[in-house]
Amino acid sequence: MIKSELSWRTVSGAQLSHALEQQEHNTPPRGFHVRYHLIFKEKVLKRVDPRTVAEKLPCGTRRRMAARGTERRSEAKCGDGRSRAERLRCERGSTDHRQFLELSCTMAQWRQIQKQVQFLSTKTLNELYPQTFPMDVRCYLANWIEEQSWEDITVDSPEQEAHALSLLEQITSLLQDLAQRNTNVVEKLRLQQFSRNMSVFRSQPLQLVKTVQEILRKERVLLSQTVVPTVSHFPPSPSQLADSNRDVDVLVLKVLEIQSCRQKIHQLQEELNWERQNFESMQVQLQSHPSNGLDPNLSEQVVKLQSHIQQLEFNGKAIAKTRVQLLQEAVCCLEQCQLRLIHSIQAWRREQHLATIGAPFDDNLAPLQTWCEQLFGVNLKLKQEVLIEPIAELQERLGLLLQTLVQSSLMVDKQPPQVIKTQSKFSTTVRYLLGEKVAPGKPVLLKAQIITEMQARNLGQLGTIPLESVGELINNTAILEHASTKSTCATFRNMSIKKIKRADRKGSESVTEEKFALLFSTEISVTGCDSPISIQMISLPVVVIVHGSQDNNALATILWDCAFSEPDRVPFVVPERVPWKQMCMTLDSKFTSEVQTQRRLDRFNQHFLAQKIFDKPDISGDYSNMLVSWAQFNKEVLPGRPFTFWQWFDGVLELTKKHLKSYWSDGLIFGFIGKQHLHLILQDRPNGTFLLRFSDSEIGGITIAYVAPSENGGRKIQNIQPFTKRDLEIRCLGDRIRDIELITHVYPDLPKNDVFKKYYTADDSQPLNHGYIGVTMQTKVAGDTRPASPSVSSMTPRAETPQDTTLPPTHPSYPAVPVFPNMDPMGNGGVLVGVPNIPSFFPQPLQTSYPTDSRVPPGPFQLDPSSIGLFPDLSESPQQTNMELEDILESQIYPMSS
Repeated sequence: MIKSELSWRTVSGAQLSHALEQQEHNTPPRGFHVRYHLIFKEKVLKRVDPRTVAEKLPCGTRRRMAARGTERRSEAKCGDGRSRAERLRCERGSTDHRQFLELSCTMAQWRQIQKQVQFLSTKTLNELYPQTFPMDVRCYLANWIEEQSWEDITVDSPEQEAHALSLLEQITSLLQDLAQRNTNVVEKLRLQQFSRNMSVFRSQPLQLVKTVQEILRKERVLLSQTVVPTVSHFPPSPSQLADSNRDVDVLVLKVLEIQSCRQKIHQLQEELNWERQNFESMQVQLQSHPSNGLDPNLSEQVVKLQSHIQQLEFNGKAIAKTRVQLLQEAVCCLEQCQLRLIHSIQAWRREQHLATIGAPFDDNLAPLQTWCEQLFGVNLKLKQEVLIEPIAELQERLGLLLQTLVQSSLMVDKQPPQVIKTQSKFSTTVRYLLGEKVAPGKPVLLKAQIITEMQARNLGQLGTIPLESVGELINNTAILEHASTKSTCATFRNMSIKKIKRADRKGSESVTEEKFALLFSTEISVTGCDSPISIQMISLPVVVIVHGSQDNNALATILWDCAFSEPDRVPFVVPERVPWKQMCMTLDSKFTSEVQTQRRLDRFNQHFLAQKIFDKPDISGDYSNMLVSWAQFNKEVLPGRPFTFWQWFDGVLELTKKHLKSYWSDGLIFGFIGKQHLHLILQDRPNGTFLLRFSDSEIGGITIAYVAPSENGGRKIQNIQPFTKRDLEIRCLGDRIRDIELITHVYPDLPKNDVFKKYYTADDSQPLNHGYIGVTMQTKVAGDTRPASPSVSSMTPRAETPQDTTLPPTHPSYPAVPVFPNMDPMGNGGVLVGVPNIPSFFPQPLQTSYPTDSRVPPGPFQLDPSSIGLFPDLSESPQQTNMELEDILESQIYPMSS
């Protein structure tokens, strides 16, 4: 065992040996840093020479470890006879202990800062991370930065310049290496740019050290000012569940101790009864003795027996008193443990609610069920102990705890859809965590009913089930059934809302803003309870619609309710205004979860969204603390647009989810970007450079912005008419990009054929099974005079009017005259399906024996593609074929019989 100044205690010797081998090749092992092996386990490494370990460490670490070793040796000379572990336990403020805590805090510093970043304003972040050392570099190199001995470097000492220059070169090298290994094109370019920007420190390398020192110091100050909430609204972590298991173990031990006391009292009582009987017999013998009770031996036995009886009585009273104290302690402990269980159940429900906007959610209820069953068993055992010697106070407290536990164990395992259309089927599942404790006999029948927001409030205050019905539910009953997975559930299948009664609306409130809920209720008999207990639980708020066109606005109501409601609110109160930083986090979470991607909205996307919702495209400041109202989110239309902010954002969400997921995940779509920013980054790019952005003028559109030559020999920025979901269903985005020869390089300078190659569809001109040759389509930009490929026909979206790079317009503009005059400018998404020239099938007039019809023009016939039933009439307005269901019913095209 090692007993020198370098005594390493860590997981295993094999791990440290592997770490040292990796250190020789300058490759740090994953999740393992040689410098920091804190006291996680009381085990000292074997087969490792401490001097070998010391030689592997950085200079600053060796000096600190040597200093600590000197302190330990000086402590050993004190001769107080105590071990180092004993001194550490007695002297909590010792140098070693304090330094270990400092190392632990340093390792976790960035992880703690990450949790706070989302709540910091842009101004604070800019003060914390300067432009010369941005937060991105701090994030990418977090482990490496925290491993270096920055505080050991004196920035005023010229002798330290060589060391500082070495650190600068390592930073540059690490960033370049990360860029080479990164498959995301956007991140690769950013890392390369960060690496180049580090050159500003080359003339003054000590300034880099000073900058990093200042950043780390400010982070520590920020963490010291952070207030940690005392109550968590998130489900228990594995460590918290382990704590709950320990609490239950303590309770079980207390119950066993109480039972042991009861058994001892019983044994003492039996012994006391026996000794009293003996004492009475000896009393009779003593009185009947010929010497009138003066037998010295018998008298001595009586005195001893009397003393023993008194001792037994004293011991019995002491154990009984101890037992009562243990009972009181056990009930208090049970109350605290059950309170933590209730908090965990509420936190699980809260996380289930937040899952609507994409928050992580573990729907496993097995740990909570086990916890409930354990506390239920402890409660019953304590009730049995209290019944032996009734204590009214404890009986009342245990009864109330049991009733609360039984009522809190009903959970909506699978929530109903939060937007429900009348006359449509849906399902939901309710689970009872104490299902194994349900008394046998009559099956438990759960009933569901729909309630209004006001009824939900009264339910929480009065606890009574509302009698007034506001809607008719079909298939609204289900039986609690035990499953093979040890769960007890009631599944409502094929449930439907037949009709709904709405409350009086206030002002401009829409029907899609009215919130309801499903109430599940029953009476249940549980083992150990004298009478049935009424239990009930409401679902998350739902919005009831009657037509699919209301779905988008209903989703906005649900999103706002989920993201900004307080955990312990009055149903279903939400704030009217929220800070933009909360809104931004919600939109980012919703986008990534719906698209199912790891790529989040970057700060450029978020900034444009803020400009969009606040209608301030010229402001480049911090929007974090500006308040967003519900009206701005989904009641007021955007300036110059016929849609709200949420309707526009949701359209982009649907388009990306269905057609652009891979493009977005690979970093090929810039996303949300304003015209000013667009012109700024493209104005110095060569002709043919393009990027993909979401259209801000159409719902669910993506457009290509590219650099094109202007008439005066300069450059101008053009925006191709947005591609909608319908366009991308006809021809995918990759093929459209390949078709357009005007665009050659993805911003900043990546050849498009290299980047989009995997998205190209292979051309197949082989004859099909029926003998025909397949026809493909090609995208062609208006004004492009280059000949199209002879093997394919063309599909031409219109381009936007050339924009002036010096003064971008507020809204995009399109050519007033369509490329094809016989086509509605907005019909078919601006797409025309062209057909190659087809020669006449009848070069000579046909001579037929049939009589001619005056209504039929004479041949020869010229084939008109639009006359073929396969092709739609593109000149017809789309509104004529986009009738809503209500319009069709009102027009009595399809008369409905009552």
